[in-house]
Amino acid sequence: MKQIIQSFKTGETVLEDVPAPKVKRGHLLIKTTRSLVSAGTERMLVEFGKANMLQKARQQPDRVKQVLAKIKTDGFKPTIQAVFNKLGQPLPLGYCNVGKVIAVGEGVTDFVIGDRVASNGPHAEYVCVPKNLCAHVPDKVSDEEAAFTVIGSIGLQGIRLCDPQLGETIVVVGLGLIGLITAELLIANGCRVIGIDLDASKIALAKTKGVLALNPSAGIDVVKFVLENTDNIGADGVLITASAKSDDIISQAARMSRKRGRIILVGVIGLNISRAEFYEKELTFQVSCSYGPGRYDDNYEKGGNDYPLPFVRWTEQRNFKAVLQTIATGKLDVGSLITERIPLAEYSKIYSNLSNKASIASILEYPEESNGSDTIIIKDGIFEPGKGGIGIIGAGNFTSMTMLPALSELNAPLNSIASSTGLTGTTLAKKYKIAKSTTDYKSLINDPAVDLVMITTRHNEHAHMVVESLKAGKHVFVEKPLALNRQELDDIMAVYVGTKTLTVGFNRRFSPHMQRVKQLVGDGQMNVIATMNAGNIPPNVWVHDMKVGGGRIMGEACHYMDLITFLTGSKIKAVCMNAMGVNPQVNTDNATIMLQYENGSTGVINYFANGSKAYSKERIEVFAQEQTLITDNFRFTEGFGTRGFSKLKTNVDKGHSAQFKLLLERLKNGGEALIPFDEIVNTTLAGFAAIESLTKHEWVTLKS
Repeated sequence: MKQIIQSFKTGETVLEDVPAPKVKRGHLLIKTTRSLVSAGTERMLVEFGKANMLQKARQQPDRVKQVLAKIKTDGFKPTIQAVFNKLGQPLPLGYCNVGKVIAVGEGVTDFVIGDRVASNGPHAEYVCVPKNLCAHVPDKVSDEEAAFTVIGSIGLQGIRLCDPQLGETIVVVGLGLIGLITAELLIANGCRVIGIDLDASKIALAKTKGVLALNPSAGIDVVKFVLENTDNIGADGVLITASAKSDDIISQAARMSRKRGRIILVGVIGLNISRAEFYEKELTFQVSCSYGPGRYDDNYEKGGNDYPLPFVRWTEQRNFKAVLQTIATGKLDVGSLITERIPLAEYSKIYSNLSNKASIASILEYPEESNGSDTIIIKDGIFEPGKGGIGIIGAGNFTSMTMLPALSELNAPLNSIASSTGLTGTTLAKKYKIAKSTTDYKSLINDPAVDLVMITTRHNEHAHMVVESLKAGKHVFVEKPLALNRQELDDIMAVYVGTKTLTVGFNRRFSPHMQRVKQLVGDGQMNVIATMNAGNIPPNVWVHDMKVGGGRIMGEACHYMDLITFLTGSKIKAVCMNAMGVNPQVNTDNATIMLQYENGSTGVINYFANGSKAYSKERIEVFAQEQTLITDNFRFTEGFGTRGFSKLKTNVDKGHSAQFKLLLERLKNGGEALIPFDEIVNTTLAGFAAIESLTKHEWVTLKS
C-alpha cells in the first residue's frame, strides 16, 4: 500500500510503499477513501524535518539538554549514534482519515465490515485504528466532509473547556482551519464571535459565516476593537487557535477579556504571562489537549476501555460523533473550507506548497483499487531454506538503535522483518538491506528461509511468539523478559525440547567488563551488588502495565538476576524484595532485591527510578576472595587486590554485539546454547518470586 511519511533527517516527504497493517484486537482495519491535510500541523513537522541540525537543536532546547547529559554518562559516540538513529525513524503524516471498515478486531462489537468511519488514521491506503478513535459517518455526510471530524474535534474540545453560554462574546484568535471551524461551532452554540487573523482571505471567509472578523495588520487595535464591541465589558472567553512564537497574543487575550474571563489555548504561542494582567481580572487560563478526554491514555485508546458517560460526558470519540452530527444537520459547513482536492499519487502538489497561507484544507482522494498485501519485497534475492536466514519481529527502539546496527556490522543474513504498522519495518528493511517487510509475523515464523526468529515486541507478546517459533522448528532469540507469568513459562517449557536453541537477551554477561570480572573471580562464593539508576518513566507508559509490560522489575531487573547467576556460577535459591513507600505496590520501580544462591553466594539488586540522570546508570560491585571489582556503566572497571589487573576502559559496552556475534556463530557452525536453558528458567522464576515476595512480605524459595 501507499503511505505518506516525513523524514526528520532529510526533511523529505515521501509516498512510501509499505505492507498493509493487520487488524488487531480492539481495532478496525479501514480502507481509506479520503483524508484531510492539516496545513498548520503538518507544515510545522515538514519545516522541522527540513531544518539543519543547529536549527533543530534551537527548536528543542530540552532535547539538547538530554543529549548533553547522555554524553556525560554514555560517551560521545554512542550518544550521537542514538540521535541519528532517532532522526532516521520516519514519521507517518496525517490524522484525519475516512474510509470503509474491511476487518474487525476481536472484542469490537460497535462496528461491522462495510461501515463508513472517520478516524485519526494517517495518510495511508489502509489504516488500523483503535475502536475508540473511530466514529460512524452519518448517511447525510459525505466522505470528504467526514474528513473534518478529527480536526473539528480539536476545536470542539477547546470550546468545551471555555464553556460558552448563549449570548456570550467569544474571541477566536487565528482563523486557520481549526479557528474557522471553532468560530462556526460557537455561532451554532448561540455565541457572538469576533475573529482575528492576519490573512485577508481568511477574514473574508469568516465574515461569510457570520463572524465579526478583523485584521490587525490593517492598523486596527484588537483590544480596543473588542472592548468597543462589548460595551467596554470585554470578551467572555478567548480561544487561541493561532501558531506564533510571540507573547503578544496571550497579553492581548488578557487585556481584551472581561473580569473573570476564560482563555483557552488550542494552538501554540509564546506563554510569558504577565501576572498583573491575569491577577487584576482573576482570569482563568487552560491548555486544551487535542480531541478531548481519553487522548494519550493507552487504557482508553489502545485498551478500548471507555469512560462512563455519566461521569465523563464528552470523550474524544463522543466529540467525533458530535462534530459529525453537526455537519449532518448543516450547522457546520466544512465544504466551504476545502481549498483543493488532490489524488493521493499527486500528493507533492500539496506538500510542496504547504507554506501557502491561502490554503485552508486540502483533501487527498484515494484510488478504489489498491494493493493491500501484508508483505513487500525490499530487494532482489531471498535467502534459501536452511541457509541461516534471520527474521525479526518488532521494529521498536531496541531493534532500530541496538540490534540492527550490531547485526549489520556482523553481516548477519537478514531475511525479513515484521512490524505492526509496516512503516517502521519497511524503513529499517531499506536501511539495512533486509529482503522482506511484513505485517504478518506468522508468515515470517513459517518462512522456510528463516532459521532464527528474533523477537523484540512488547513484553506480553514474547511468550506466545516464542512458543509459535519453537513449534515451527526455529531457533529463537527473544528480548527479556521471556514470560510474564508462570503459565506462559510452562507453555514454553512444554514445547522446548532442546533440538532448537532459545536465547534471551541477557546481554550483560557478554560484556567484556563482565567477562574479565568472571575470569578474575572464577566460581565460588561471592557477594555481588548491582545498582541500576534506571530513571523515571511516566506511569502511563506501557512498561508499567502489568498485563502488557509486566512492570520494570520483571522487564529490566531480570538482567541483573542473570548477570549475578553468571558471575557466581550458581542458580538462585531464594528471593526477597523490598520496595520504597509506606505501602509499596507490586508494580514498583524503586526496590531492593536480595538473592540467595545455591553455592552460598549472595546478590543485591538495587533498582531505583528516583536518582539523578547525572549519575551513572549502572554499577556492579563484586567482592570475592579478598578481591573487589567495580564496574561503572560498562565503561570502566577497576580492580582492588587483583594481581595483574588494575583497570579496563572501553566505550559503553553492555555486551549486545558480543552476544549477537556468538549467536551468529552458533547459527552457522552449531554448538551449545549461549545461556543454559535451566538458567533462563531460573532467572524467570526469580522474577516471579520477587513480585510474590513483595506481596507476602517474606523470602520466597524457588520451585522448579
